[in-house]
Amino acid sequence: MTRYVMVVDLRRCVGCQTCTAACRHANATPPGVQWRRVLDFESGEYPDVHRSFMPVGCMHCGEPPCVDACPSQATEKRPDGLVSIDYDVCIGCGYCVVVCPYQARQLVHRANFAYNDSASAAEAARADPKRINVATKCTFCIDRIDTAAEKGLTPGVDPEVTPACANACIAGGIAFGDRDDPDSNVSRLLRENQHFRMHEELGTDPGMYYLWDKT
Repeated sequence: MTRYVMVVDLRRCVGCQTCTAACRHANATPPGVQWRRVLDFESGEYPDVHRSFMPVGCMHCGEPPCVDACPSQATEKRPDGLVSIDYDVCIGCGYCVVVCPYQARQLVHRANFAYNDSASAAEAARADPKRINVATKCTFCIDRIDTAAEKGLTPGVDPEVTPACANACIAGGIAFGDRDDPDSNVSRLLRENQHFRMHEELGTDPGMYYLWDKT
């Protein structure tokens, strides 16, 4: 089997938001819609204050609550672990937005563009008109992954079929790959480092792992 996951090394993340910018560029999401966000935390007491950063988005859960909540069956979990949305089937009810414990889904009701009333060349090339009046979220750049087999490339190894955020991270802190492959980059990282997943106590089996120390 294949289970695509993302591994984020919190020791490397500097909060630069490059992953957020890369995601917006790759997917032409409208203003105010961020499929990849970076949370900013402060801990400790003055003068020993520490700042931490945590990229978040759709966790592509193994047990995604959004699938059960969807009345039109527009959301599904694929055999490779990715959670997808069929925009032709989604009715925009927003049930999935409410049940997602990661606040990863958003509804977009009209086309908005970054600078003008019309799309820039970059937005026109990447925007999907089907994403209006439906739920949207991070897809792990599913369109790239779906071309990997025909191109003979490996997601997480070859940039062409790897999520934009992982390619763009200036600190090399985001890895993507097949968790079920013991020789993959993500499997090695999980073996060699202590890690956790956000709200895994809810039983969602999230597909984003966070590294924070050596084992």
